[in-house]
Amino acid sequence: MGHVKTKVTLVRATNESEELIASAGKLCYAQNTQQIFRSDSKVAGEFVQKLMRMGHTSPIEHAVFTFYIEGVSRAMTHQLVRHRIASYSQRSQRYVDHKCFEYIVPPDFEGKTLEIDGEQMDAVTYFEQTMGLIAERYAKLRDAIGREGEKANEDARYILPNACETKILVTMNARELLHFFEERLCMRAQWEIRNVAGEMLKLVKNTCPAIFGKAGPKCIRLQSCPEGKKSCGHYSQIKKRHNAVSETLIETE
Repeated sequence: MGHVKTKVTLVRATNESEELIASAGKLCYAQNTQQIFRSDSKVAGEFVQKLMRMGHTSPIEHAVFTFYIEGVSRAMTHQLVRHRIASYSQRSQRYVDHKCFEYIVPPDFEGKTLEIDGEQMDAVTYFEQTMGLIAERYAKLRDAIGREGEKANEDARYILPNACETKILVTMNARELLHFFEERLCMRAQWEIRNVAGEMLKLVKNTCPAIFGKAGPKCIRLQSCPEGKKSCGHYSQIKKRHNAVSETLIETE
């Protein structure tokens, strides 16, 4: 039992995804379909970028990406699965015993203190002690049920916290990923899912730069923040940082 760090792995991606997307795009406009599958990666990438500029994004749905995400909280995955055009497989709290569950510690607790019985206590220590207490009571409730396996787990899990670590396999197509990045890379997104989205973007940028080379929060595409009074107020800095990353990607291709 203890706190863990997030890890995101790109497990699988559509082979020659840019070539496939280019073929799908060409099919929409081709009088003669004999040649739609004949193009090298450079030509395919350029054609995919043209499709993106045109706003013809349905062909990019043919490329799919599967990620294995571990070391994240249930609070984070509750947000993740709201993105409905995706497939998810998550570690079960019913079929898996969580007596020694690991957990995620919010970074804002670091360096903070609180008062307990008139004495100052480190916030992270207090959080960790609370997790330990929950684990103890989970085990006692599980034993009190008097059954084994999922029959005990399914009721004892009601005491488990949102901080409880989980693992999830996620498959999204490229178009949904772009939408996901626009929403979850926004500075107003919750910190944990924003960090996960950032790791996912790093991975797919290397795999499919023609699609994801300019991906980012929605303010990048819109060229202004759409959040009104709820804006983070940092659009200019975000744009500058995003442009620098995009230029680096172009230079290394």
